[in-house]
Amino acid sequence: MSDASGLRTGVWTKAAASGGNGGSCVEVMWRADDGVLVRDTKDQGEGPTLAFTRDEWLAFLDGAAKGEFDLP
Repeated sequence: MSDASGLRTGVWTKAAASGGNGGSCVEVMWRADDGVLVRDTKDQGEGPTLAFTRDEWLAFLDGAAKGEFDLP
């Protein structure tokens, strides 16, 4: 099962461009309840995990695509 952004439910996913060194990457998981979890790859299972609703996550993706978070 996957959501509108292509994430598979219950599977942590990171960008293919991030490489395999586990440096400065985040992982994202789509939850069965339509929520999204985000964590740092360095802190798997031990560090904090951010939780977002579907609407919050889609608004973030839209803002990122539009450059709303780009540095001046």
